[in-house]
Amino acid sequence: MWRRTWLVFSQAVTVALAVLFVVMTLKPEWLPRSTMGTANLLPAPTLQSAPPPLPAASAQAVAVGSYAQAARVAAPAVVSVLVTKATRRNPHTDDPTFRFYFGDRGRAPQAGLGSGVIVSPEGYVLTNNHVVEGAEDVDVQLADGRQVRARVIGTDAETDLAVLKIEVDRVPAITLGRSADLQVGDAVLAIGNPFNVGQTVTAGIVSAVGRKRLGLTQFENFIQTDAAINPGNSGGALVDVAGNLVGINTAIFSQSGGSQGIGFAIPVDAARQVMEALIRDGQVTRGWLGVESRDLTPEFAESFGLPIRKGALITGVLQDGAASKAGVRPGDVVVDVDGSEVGSTGQLLDVVAALKPGASTKVRVQRGERTLELTALVAQRPRPEQRP
Repeated sequence: MWRRTWLVFSQAVTVALAVLFVVMTLKPEWLPRSTMGTANLLPAPTLQSAPPPLPAASAQAVAVGSYAQAARVAAPAVVSVLVTKATRRNPHTDDPTFRFYFGDRGRAPQAGLGSGVIVSPEGYVLTNNHVVEGAEDVDVQLADGRQVRARVIGTDAETDLAVLKIEVDRVPAITLGRSADLQVGDAVLAIGNPFNVGQTVTAGIVSAVGRKRLGLTQFENFIQTDAAINPGNSGGALVDVAGNLVGINTAIFSQSGGSQGIGFAIPVDAARQVMEALIRDGQVTRGWLGVESRDLTPEFAESFGLPIRKGALITGVLQDGAASKAGVRPGDVVVDVDGSEVGSTGQLLDVVAALKPGASTKVRVQRGERTLELTALVAQRPRPEQRP
């Protein structure tokens, strides 16, 4: 009797549990909330993964909308560059008649203003060539108010860079970043002394990288930014949100003379190479082949039956130059130099400039339907004439 009762009870419990399971699965709303953990039965939400952790300064800027930390880090290393230049002497100054009517107009000094960035504890300062070009005296005013005479270590007109040297204690040097890591949309700050109003910080983003064919310098690879850059900012710092130097502010596109949201900076990676060469050798030594070129167009390639669609079309060859001696002719299309592909005139210029003068290099050209490999002895690129 007891055994039969237990069997009936166990079967009833089993059926009840089965019914409860079916109801909980198919009709959970039939059950009182106190009898089930509804939260545990809901599907888990689909969450968007968080981006990689940001640097401390960047995280702060995103969190509170402030770049104060980056400005505090970088601003002490940004200086004002005060330049004294002599005006051109009027050729009629010594004429008594001219002096009678116009007075003694000698070479009155002119004052110029730019910015610069202290890049080492030894007192080296990066700025623009056009800031100090033709200067008789150069003074540097630090952010803390100290003003000292600067010495021009070297200039490079083809990149519009110059290196100065100051002798002063407790130099606040900036940290160099990596411009190669910059992406369009990255936040940046421009620091300088626009219009001589005093050190100023403006904010913006990287609008573009690798800007070329602007006609500003011979070698161009500019960072474009909408951070306000005005006269007096030339040679100043473009920094990232951690306060690291990523560019040297150089020029603006403007129809009014003021900022219109299009400014250009020299990438710090290129500026560093030029600076090291100027400090080491006093000049930048570049390779040279002695050719003039233009980009190969599809129309030209088609009309001359060329099997290629890109390269540097040679339009002129300097007599007795490196390319001429190697056998390069006008009408050839350079497609490769020293193992580096050449797809445009700009690439040809950059690849050849990076070669060591005196070295032997292979130049692959397309001449009609034939591909030729020529050997050239790289010459040294002549320095451009300095403007008076």
